[in-house]
Amino acid sequence: MAVKLRLTRMGAKKKPTYRIVATDSRRPRDGQYIELVGTYSPLKEEVKINEEVALKWLNEGAIPTDTVKNILSKEGIIKKFVESKNKKDK
Repeated sequence: MAVKLRLTRMGAKKKPTYRIVATDSRRPRDGQYIELVGTYSPLKEEVKINEEVALKWLNEGAIPTDTVKNILSKEGIIKKFVESKNKKDK
């Protein structure tokens, strides 16, 4: 099973909010997901991410989509993931 970290659309017409979720890559965009990682509101430019859950999924091999990767890097989570991965390799 290929797990991806991606956005699922919520909110009203013309007022989107998104959930950042871990899901099977074969599932539809707004379908069932494994675990909620955080939320993203582009209109308010507001991001809430559970850092522990995001790092857990990244360590288990989940692949973030381009948009989610940008969001995670702005929040500093990708940097922490790379640093922890480098410590394990040494």
